[in-house]
Amino acid sequence: MTHCGKKHIFAGITCILFTTLIIFWSDPQLQRIETRKIFSQATTDRALGTLCRGKLAQNVITPLKDNRTFIISPYFDDRASKATRVIGIVHHEDVKELYCWFCCQPNGEVSVARAEIDVHSDRFGFPYGATDITCLEPQNCDPTHLSIHQSPDGNTDQLPLFEIRNRKAETFSVDFTVCISAMFGNYNNVLQFIQSVEMYKILGVQKVMIYKNNCSHLMEKVLKFYIEEGTVEIIPWPIDSHLKVSSQWHFSMDAKDIGYYGQITALNDCVYRNMQRSRFVVLTDADEIILPLKHPDWKTMMSSLQKQHPGAAVFRFENHIFPKTVSTQVFNISSWNSVPGVNILHHVHREPLKKNVINPRKMIVDPRKVIQTSVHSVLHAYGKSVNVPMGVALIYHCRVPLRKDLHQESFIRDTTLWRYSSSLIMNVNKVLNQALL
Repeated sequence: MTHCGKKHIFAGITCILFTTLIIFWSDPQLQRIETRKIFSQATTDRALGTLCRGKLAQNVITPLKDNRTFIISPYFDDRASKATRVIGIVHHEDVKELYCWFCCQPNGEVSVARAEIDVHSDRFGFPYGATDITCLEPQNCDPTHLSIHQSPDGNTDQLPLFEIRNRKAETFSVDFTVCISAMFGNYNNVLQFIQSVEMYKILGVQKVMIYKNNCSHLMEKVLKFYIEEGTVEIIPWPIDSHLKVSSQWHFSMDAKDIGYYGQITALNDCVYRNMQRSRFVVLTDADEIILPLKHPDWKTMMSSLQKQHPGAAVFRFENHIFPKTVSTQVFNISSWNSVPGVNILHHVHREPLKKNVINPRKMIVDPRKVIQTSVHSVLHAYGKSVNVPMGVALIYHCRVPLRKDLHQESFIRDTTLWRYSSSLIMNVNKVLNQALL
């Protein structure tokens, strides 16, 4: 307990100030709104269009000097308060203090605010995890850029500078964006990838965003075709240049720095990156397709689901394995034989679900209502999550079998995919011809 004497005024004032400081630094809410004013001089880099100092970050993943903090991108977020939310990757034990250095417009004044560091709960035992680094923005400041630093003091010239995205409101440019994270392992499942993208387009997708670590040369040709077409947007994802990455989802399976090539961080970045330009964001993998059973496409399906569940933020679809080891040779297209990868039209038998076992789901979300997402569920959102019944839609997931003990007669024949076969075959042939595969 702090004791303040009454005999000496100076001692009393000193005691009050000391007590105030203890309260201030013990209260994280007060820390977040603490700001310091630092004036910067004009930068010679006029490409920024600001008076901010520092060098504009050029890469998607930017390490800070501590090599325990990696910045992906900052996003303006005024849904609860006027704040900037920085998507990053942080060591959950070693990083305790960070500061946002806001560059205020139009005078280039720099204001420093202490950040709230929130490592996402779905870290699965790995030391590094997806992290929100959030700072309340100072009053009378409309920052276009910021830097992140371990201290409230320093030289802004030495700090990487990041543009704050989502600062300006936009109208939706697309209805559906599919987020795929992450493409790695010299990915070469070319035929199935093309089939998945063409199925997405048939179902109503206008944009597919891929966080790409690496892939085969042939896959690069396919991506180049889709980029030029305007369907695919590539986000370079060289996370293995910074951390020891695991291809497993849990630390107990592979004791590395971060799980599954930083998939959760990429998914969160994809949600925020598309928050103002896409009506819905679809969080799936390249070997997964959400197949409607009651509706012809996603637009009519989502319109119906939203009417049934007003205010819902997240729609979760049940995963069903269609093992690539069980084949029905109906659509034999000779031109596809030379293309590496799985032909999904051959695989229309799904594994029965195990009773009393949680079946993972994938999601279609309203990005403006999502705060934090994981792979199979949203961790925090402004709105409820809805488990979509299988009678409405299911996830067609063509991959290696999950239940290797099953006999042929145990599989369930499900030819829902064949409803789209005519359009799918025509579209895939078009891509193969135009991409010169």
